[in-house]
Amino acid sequence: MHVAAMTPAHAARIVTWCYPEPYACYDMTGAEPDTLLDPSSGYFALISGHELIGFRSFGPDGRVPGGSYDDSALDTGGGLRPDLTGRGLGRSAIETSLRFGRERFSPVAFRLTVASFNTRAQLVVGRLGFRRVGRFAASTDGREYDIFVRAERP
Repeated sequence: MHVAAMTPAHAARIVTWCYPEPYACYDMTGAEPDTLLDPSSGYFALISGHELIGFRSFGPDGRVPGGSYDDSALDTGGGLRPDLTGRGLGRSAIETSLRFGRERFSPVAFRLTVASFNTRAQLVVGRLGFRRVGRFAASTDGREYDIFVRAERP
């Protein structure tokens, strides 16, 4: 598994991804492929072998409207292809993206925002050393989200 540059083919596929409830809040169907391709958006493809299995983002895209954020950590987010969720790939996907983010951006800390109901993701990030630092209701739909942070350097 590795992180790679986003291509037009990757972006076109990702914006069709729909997740079953209650995970539909992670759907990418409202995104424009050009947004995923814009280097300033911070999107990258997650690849296993030669197959697109997910995406990762670094920067403001990892923030959920309504949360309180500052510049003390690099926000990161992402998702697996819908047919691959719940199969135990989350830890490897996040570890791979954190390794990439550390090498590329050298942040002092990483920050993740996870829907409060998403216990699978919350368990994974907790096991990876993230600690919950806050909870808020999204300004878009009122859904609750938790913010997690992990320091990379003292």
